[in-house]
Amino acid sequence: MDKLYWLDQIKLQDRAKVGDKAFHLSKIIQRGYPVMPGFVVSAEILRQFLENLNSSESLVADLPHSSLHLNVTNWRQLQQVASRLRQEILTATVPEQWISTIFQAAKEWQTGCLILRPTLAVSTATPGMKNISGLLEPVFCQCEPEAIALALKRTWSQIFRARSLLYWQHSGINLQQINLAVLVQPVENAIASGLLRANPSGWEIEATWGLGIAIALGEVQPDIYYIQPETGVVLEQQLGNKMLAYGVDDVAPGAFSQPLPNSVLTTDHTCLITYLLQEAQQKQYSLQEEYLQQIIALGTQLVSELGKTFTIKWTFAEQTTSGKLYITQVSPSQSVIPHLHFIRGLGAAGGRVAATALVIINPQHKPEQLPKGVILVIPTITPDWLPLLQQVAGIITEQGGLTSHAAILARELGISAVVNATSATTLIQTGERLLLDGDRGEVYRIKGDSKEEMERGREENLLSSHHPNSKAPHPAVTSHLPMIATQLLVNLSQSTLIEQVQSLPVDGVGLLRSELMVLNILNGQHPNTWILSGRQAELLELWSEQIMQFARAFAPRPVFYRSLDWRSQDLPSLRDSLESSPQSMLGERGTFSYLRNPAVFELELQALASVQQAGYSNINLLLPFVRTVEEFVFCRRKVEQALLTEVAQFQLWMMAEVPSVLFLLPEYVKAGATGISIGTNDLTQLLLGVDREQGQLAKVFNERHPAVMRAIAQLIQMAESAGIPCSICGQAPALYPEIIDKLVEWGITSISVEPEAVERTYQAIARAEQRLILAAARRKLH
Repeated sequence: MDKLYWLDQIKLQDRAKVGDKAFHLSKIIQRGYPVMPGFVVSAEILRQFLENLNSSESLVADLPHSSLHLNVTNWRQLQQVASRLRQEILTATVPEQWISTIFQAAKEWQTGCLILRPTLAVSTATPGMKNISGLLEPVFCQCEPEAIALALKRTWSQIFRARSLLYWQHSGINLQQINLAVLVQPVENAIASGLLRANPSGWEIEATWGLGIAIALGEVQPDIYYIQPETGVVLEQQLGNKMLAYGVDDVAPGAFSQPLPNSVLTTDHTCLITYLLQEAQQKQYSLQEEYLQQIIALGTQLVSELGKTFTIKWTFAEQTTSGKLYITQVSPSQSVIPHLHFIRGLGAAGGRVAATALVIINPQHKPEQLPKGVILVIPTITPDWLPLLQQVAGIITEQGGLTSHAAILARELGISAVVNATSATTLIQTGERLLLDGDRGEVYRIKGDSKEEMERGREENLLSSHHPNSKAPHPAVTSHLPMIATQLLVNLSQSTLIEQVQSLPVDGVGLLRSELMVLNILNGQHPNTWILSGRQAELLELWSEQIMQFARAFAPRPVFYRSLDWRSQDLPSLRDSLESSPQSMLGERGTFSYLRNPAVFELELQALASVQQAGYSNINLLLPFVRTVEEFVFCRRKVEQALLTEVAQFQLWMMAEVPSVLFLLPEYVKAGATGISIGTNDLTQLLLGVDREQGQLAKVFNERHPAVMRAIAQLIQMAESAGIPCSICGQAPALYPEIIDKLVEWGITSISVEPEAVERTYQAIARAEQRLILAAARRKLH
């Protein structure tokens, strides 16, 4: 090893030797910016290492000169080749002189922990491939010779992972074109870490306690600050959900060491630790005002160096009592995801997918079917679109919030979705290739010739393990789960999802959405049309069979069937001549519509009775949007006339979503309500006066608002006093798991969530119950 390349000494001609990540950092550290110090083990060292492997394996013998042309569609062969190559590297010996040089240099930092960051440069023979280091992950290790040697080999071996080999071949890159260097930096305990994304329209700062690895792994929801670039003014800030933090092994009182996730490469689990944050700290922003202003000031200065679009990662190291700001990574314009143009909305349903766009300008002109595997781009989605969504790979809407119909449908179907993407139908054209990120709420237009981008889109799907139309959105929970006392239920509407959901650890169906369920059998006609045309018996048979599928699959677990609750504007293709007020925000929905025209409600009750007569006693009725006690009494009498109450196990519940229930619940119980289910979506919009379908009001539509939380607490307490169960089935617990602590503390009897949220909700309930038990034990001790 001739030399190490220190960040503050790297020259322009060294770029291929040190890789892009180190090169960009070197540029700004040499201009006086506070970059975490480091040095680079050059790409030439990896070449020397590979040349000296002396392997008898034919695959390895001519590295690094081999081009490794593999049949990457043969996954078994790809995995075998990747495993063999990596094993050869990991078992080889790194020259002692090399390790000694690295160790002696790292000792200057007087730190016990190092991070080795892959820093990559690809030959200019492959145009446009400037930043593909996202394929490769950092490796943490102790500052000891043996650990450094293993960490170095683990970093190098990543270019031979299966997904890396897949990427190289799809991109037409030979091994000779890859220059993989390793940036070595100290890891110090941090007060807070995060990133700053800058673009001309606005800045976004993410922050969490401790090291930034918690954000990278998705183990916390970071605090977010929205900044006006011109003035540096904080326009808005949102408190994240931060239960844990990462630190270096030698501190963090009360810390506990546990294995790190598979996506973090370590040579020794004692280099980094995770520790639980105190409850008070979880409720605090991780950035003091002073630190926030330092980051904003730094970003303002970097505009002159990097332009108006860039991303930096930063950390406040615990070097002094006040903390010192360092930049740990910098990505200039468009280097986060290259070749793409950016559109932002609200992430409504998670996952990443690349596919071709299909733009529909007028949602009322609904086609008979949609092409398979497209990303649907549309102003808004109403529930009657549901049968058409089964085949799409992704959804982008211009309107709607996190509780809009598009968001709810996408989450249940396991389709990645972004809502409130302003002007999406104008900015995107049918046939364009898009990358949709439903976690971040971002859409990228992929630029380039069609053949090249088709390959890139295929590769994006492979790398993200999210194939269009794979339709496996709700894998069974396989990890060992603790026992919980609070019932966990699931929200459903599609019988096609029953098989996937059956294996989830749920106690039944807390919300069977009838209005979405029956769209699959109505053939585009309103139920009244079926009844008036003399097809009532046929509709009854179809309706009964739909409900029976759920009752059969979950028996003896309860299924709470919510009777029809739709507004005329929600179902433009099913308009009924009997309905009026199509422009009303609320419409003549819920039980009021049964008073006005009871025929469809009576048919629903007959369908439930048919299920009971078939021998299923686990079906119950949940009345939607009950405004008055008189409406409830009317419905209860209809239920009795249908003989549903003859089955002893039958329960008649009502949704608690109209604020009047806060004053009338005792009257409802006297009238025969045997349980309530809190609908946080409608309760929030009615308490705060915000239409949940309006995405631009998403920041105001906050189910964690004190008024909403107090209403929920009051409903739980009133239900307990009345001796009836209280469930919650809105989106709040799934979107904001942190409120589950409060729900369990207040005494909620069950929580019902979308299938995709079952596992994390189960874990959140378990943690909440354990904390309550621990608190009670501590009180008893004292």
